Amino acid sequence: MKYSDFGLVNTEKMFANAIAGHYAVPAFNFYNMETLTAILAAARKTHSPVILAASESALKYMGDDMLLGLIAGACIAPNEQIALHLDHGHSLDTCIHAIELGFSSVMIDASKLPFKENIKLSHEVAKYAHRHNVSVEAELGTLAGIEDENTKSEKSSYTRPADVIEFVKRTGVDSLAIAIGTSHGAYKRKSDDESLCFDILNQIAKQLPDFPLVLHGASNVPPAYVDTINHNGGKLRGARGIDTTQLKRAAKTNICKINVDSDLRLAFTAGVRETLKQNPAEFNPREYLSPAIANMTAVCIDEITHIMGSKNKI
Repeated sequence: MKYSDFGLVNTEKMFANAIAGHYAVPAFNFYNMETLTAILAAARKTHSPVILAASESALKYMGDDMLLGLIAGACIAPNEQIALHLDHGHSLDTCIHAIELGFSSVMIDASKLPFKENIKLSHEVAKYAHRHNVSVEAELGTLAGIEDENTKSEKSSYTRPADVIEFVKRTGVDSLAIAIGTSHGAYKRKSDDESLCFDILNQIAKQLPDFPLVLHGASNVPPAYVDTINHNGGKLRGARGIDTTQLKRAAKTNICKINVDSDLRLAFTAGVRETLKQNPAEFNPREYLSPAIANMTAVCIDEITHIMGSKNKI
């Protein structure tokens, strides 16, 4: 399938607009009807461009046909500026498969490989993807943390500003995910005093003026939802996200795509846990999934408006 058949667009125009307007496009991860419904509702209410991100494990969980059915059922129009993005693809074959399914953007994550091997694999993906007018994101530097079985690392390494020009030039990728102190999962910081490395970000932005940069692991982990989960039987002690002030600051630089996954998971779980705790006899899934959708929609609207700055940017 061609992504245009679904009304999807690649990220070229939305990133160019984001850099010019000093805001970021949100990339929200989805993995079922409920998460997709919430993301699209928020994007449409705020008139924001949005990237629907599906990881390898999410694609495996949904299955090719179900994912395509959900996207087709969403009735997306090109003027809505919505992209379908493979998040953390780890091989050329995985990226090719996503492109053949109808993804308009793919990420090749070869960040754990040596520098030259990362360049080689990223270039191979870019060469194939560009023949199909599909955007490509690569990663330089490694984020710590665990999001799922395909996205995890015990170690982190900051992106070296001295490497970025060579990497972008030799790979031909369209955007670059960098490591400046964010991490995957709900435990991103040990204290509120920790800050992103804006000195590294500024050096990279100076090396790559007007080139799209990406921030992964950038959920702010809303305390209210963490508290709701813990109050209703959960065990998320010490969960802490990235400070919203720092995320807004990053969005005003070349960071034109900010990835969010954990916030939606927390909002979803808080809605389910709270509803079932208040109504222990409830067994109709629609009754506890509806509050979950409402929570996720609210999170997306809030972050589009107050962090990304992408409201009314279509």
